This record gives sequence, structure tokens and C-alpha cells, in this order.
Amino acid sequence: MAIYSELPVYKASYDLLLEVFQFTKDFHKEYKYTVGESIKKETIALLTLIFRASSRQDKQAVIQEARERIEVIRLFIRLMNDMKQMSLKKFVHINQKVEEVSKQLSGWQKSLRVG
Repeated sequence: MAIYSELPVYKASYDLLLEVFQFTKDFHKEYKYTVGESIKKETIALLTLIFRASSRQDKQAVIQEARERIEVIRLFIRLMNDMKQMSLKKFVHINQKVEEVSKQLSGWQKSLRVG
């Protein structure tokens, strides 16, 4: 069993969490305590799922749930961009972080099917 904190997907997700905390603090009050908190909670749940998947024999279902969480995070970020709560530059940057996590989760899931 790999140490979860050493997994590239965990590190990328943690980096995403740091970014989320940074950019949500600048949201308008109306969004900061609703959508902003939801993004934070989803990202924390994502990290928890990665830990769970790393410590289980049957990882498929947990990784699938993590993949669903990353899509919810992507949706919230897109919504906040459409609501003009971040610059285009910040939107592109955070989406790159989301995409990195998404690709790693997908790769992890595929490697389990092959192995």
C-alpha cells in the first residue's frame, strides 16, 4: 500500500485545495458563504476519498466517487466564472489544477482495470 500523502493525485488535490481557499476568499459575500464553501467541502471530500482509495483493496467505487466530486468542483468553478467572481486568468489556472487531478484519477482507475 502506498502512503496516500505520497501519491501524485493526493499532492495535486492538496494543491487544488490550497488554490480553492485562495480564490474563494475574493468572492462576493453572496457567493463566498454558499458556493465558495461548497467548493471547499467538495475538495476536502475529494482528498478524503483519495485517502480511502489508497487504503482499500477494492478501490474502483471510491475512485469513481472521487471522479464525480472533481466534476462537481469543475461545475462550481465554471459557475463562479460565469458569475464574474474570478478573472479569466484565475479561471484558466484553477481549471488546469482540476484537469490535472481529473486525469490522474482517470489514469488510476484505468490502471486498476488493466492490472
